[in-house]
Amino acid sequence: MRALLTGIADDLLAYQQLKQLLQEQFEAALRHKGPELAAVAETISTLVDLMMQRRAQRVALVQRLVGATGNMAQAFALLKNAARAKMEADWQALETAVVECKRLSKRNGDLLVEQYSIMQRVLHGEEHIYAPA
Repeated sequence: MRALLTGIADDLLAYQQLKQLLQEQFEAALRHKGPELAAVAETISTLVDLMMQRRAQRVALVQRLVGATGNMAQAFALLKNAARAKMEADWQALETAVVECKRLSKRNGDLLVEQYSIMQRVLHGEEHIYAPA
């Protein structure tokens, strides 16, 4: 149970860091700073890999605690009131952070796709401009 609690706390910190990195990525994309984009992408990738490892560990821990089909709510139920309330609050905060980082990631992806699309039009022209009448 302690490893489960520690993993959630570690992920809360990691998602704060990820949120900051996603903002840095967005700013680098806005300014067309390729080297900065690459460096931030590498850092994001490393951080996400660590978070995925903790997620896999969390799933395994919950299954060990409450069975193969166990879930977090069942794991929460094993704790006493104060500890349960803290873990549930941390879990809710983690879920909120995940949603926010997904939103920021989509925003960044949309920006990069739009920039790529614009660059393709600039470099190769638009096919429909000179379409025969």
